[in-house]
Amino acid sequence: MQRIMIVDYGMGNLHSVKKKLVRLGVNANISNNPQFITKASKIILPGVGHFSMAVRNLKRLNLFYALNEAVIVKKVPIFGICLGIQLMTKYSEEGDVQGFGWFDAEVVRFDIMDKLKHKIPHMGWNTVCPKKPSKLFDGIPANSEFYFVHSYHILSNCQDDVLAITDYEYPFVSALERDSIFGVQFHPEKSHDVGEKLLSNFLKL
Repeated sequence: MQRIMIVDYGMGNLHSVKKKLVRLGVNANISNNPQFITKASKIILPGVGHFSMAVRNLKRLNLFYALNEAVIVKKVPIFGICLGIQLMTKYSEEGDVQGFGWFDAEVVRFDIMDKLKHKIPHMGWNTVCPKKPSKLFDGIPANSEFYFVHSYHILSNCQDDVLAITDYEYPFVSALERDSIFGVQFHPEKSHDVGEKLLSNFLKL
């Protein structure tokens, strides 16, 4: 039986994610206990808010080190959502702080020229274009739309890690994948059927 853990570090749509998993018939637990995290069979790292505050909370709760042990040492599959994927990178401009460094990437603020056409934060439905085959997108039609809410985005230094891109005045990374580490910039828990399918795909990996 799978032990699905949703990481609670005080920032994120925890109950929205759990509600979506319940719809899928999955029993997931919300936890901030490092021991439970390291014993999980799959981990979901959601997040909404400020990058540096998230890192501070994770370290204060001893979750930063627990997640590194689970993901890097034990190779537990993990799925990051919004701020969750950003925390997987090396560094963010938002607070000038280091993340987990699981991906060779950094987080920068949108540099939008046409601010009338492209508001910040980037909020609403937008097309996600996969750049490589992945079981995460199995059964999801090409160029499906997902729901976004963010002011910062990821720049990847390793194109092999880029799973999908989205255009908002210019292309940005909207999904990353390497080995058992997955992350998306959008919110699958708010993206209706395609979001539900994507979460289901992760749980089946």
